Amino acid sequence: MTTTSPRPDFTPDSDPLDVIRWTLETHPDVLMPSAFNLNGVVLLDLAVKAGYRGEVVFVDTGYHFPETLATRDRLADRYPELTFVTLNDGATPEDGQTDPALYSSDPDACCAVRKVAPLQAYLRERAPSALLNARSRDQASTRADIPFVEDGARVKVNPLAHWTREMLETYAREQDLPVNPLYWDGFLSVGCWTCTRAVRPGEDARAGRWAGKGKTECGLWAGENRL
Repeated sequence: MTTTSPRPDFTPDSDPLDVIRWTLETHPDVLMPSAFNLNGVVLLDLAVKAGYRGEVVFVDTGYHFPETLATRDRLADRYPELTFVTLNDGATPEDGQTDPALYSSDPDACCAVRKVAPLQAYLRERAPSALLNARSRDQASTRADIPFVEDGARVKVNPLAHWTREMLETYAREQDLPVNPLYWDGFLSVGCWTCTRAVRPGEDARAGRWAGKGKTECGLWAGENRL
């Protein structure tokens, strides 16, 4: 569902709160997928301040760090006005969805089954006109041109597109946000434990994801099956 509210002339200096407020007015059915990384935690807090009261959708692949699941639970306690939805709840490496070694032999296929497919199925059911997500330009070279609003069959809104890591960290500390503790140990982007390592000095924030596997995205935001 959308309205006819015109799109403002957003600039790199636009306040993410203004971007979120425009989204809520124009796409009142918007949903927020999240993996509860630093960007996602900051976006959650900003979205609540802007008036968001919708769903936060997380995909449990069965391979998440315990710290990630604990962060989800802390956020759910902090923001009771939001509805936290976990897909594939209770997934495990031995649940029969995939070969337990698929993440090593074919990480694209593993992501497609365990992460992308459950979210795509949920979005087909819910049919939101827009997604509110936390990607930013400085996370990786593949995200360097992300705009605030991406058009398509489903609009994707990126309120933090122009925020730097330093800005995100400062905001999180000032607001005392429940950031995944792995972040402060160098895991600047946390995915499945099977395919995530700490980032080395000088690397971009997503360099620890699928390192050495020739892969930079799970398939939600890039590729032929992107959202």
